Amino acid sequence: MLTLKEGDKAPAIKAKDQDGNPITLKQFLGKKVILFFYPEDDTPVCTVEACNFRDNYDDLKKRGYELIGVSPNSSESHQKFIKKFDLPYTLIADENMKVINDYGVWGPKVLYGRHYDGLHRTTFVIDEKGKIEKIVKRVLSKKATEQVLK
Repeated sequence: MLTLKEGDKAPAIKAKDQDGNPITLKQFLGKKVILFFYPEDDTPVCTVEACNFRDNYDDLKKRGYELIGVSPNSSESHQKFIKKFDLPYTLIADENMKVINDYGVWGPKVLYGRHYDGLHRTTFVIDEKGKIEKIVKRVLSKKATEQVLK
C-alpha cells in the first residue's frame, strides 16, 4: 500500500499512453504534473472524476499543470473513454500494473463487507523537479480539481 509521502521523489514512469506511445515522467520535468489513479474507465465515479478534470482542464493548463490519468485498462478502453467523454489529456494503459504498484495505490479494500484487493483512487501532484508536492488520498470525484488546487 501507499508508502510514498509528500516531499519524496516521484517514482519513474515508463509506460504507454492510450495510443501506444511511450510516456515517461522525465519528459515532464520543468512542468507540474497531476497524476491521478482511478479504478476503471467508463464507470460512474471514475467518469465523474475524469470529467471534473476535463471541465477544469483549461484552468489547470493556465496554472502550468500537465494532467495524466492511470488505470489498469487497455489502450483500446482508454481510447473509447476519451472519445465518449471528450477527455483532452493523456491516459496511461497500465495493464501490467507497474506504475500502480510503484506508486503504492493497489491494496486491500472493503465494499459492502466484502474484502478484496483493488486500486485506491489517489492523486499525486508532482512539482517541476519530480518531487511529490501533494497526495490526495480521499479523492472526491466531483471536487477532484478543487482538492488538487486547495
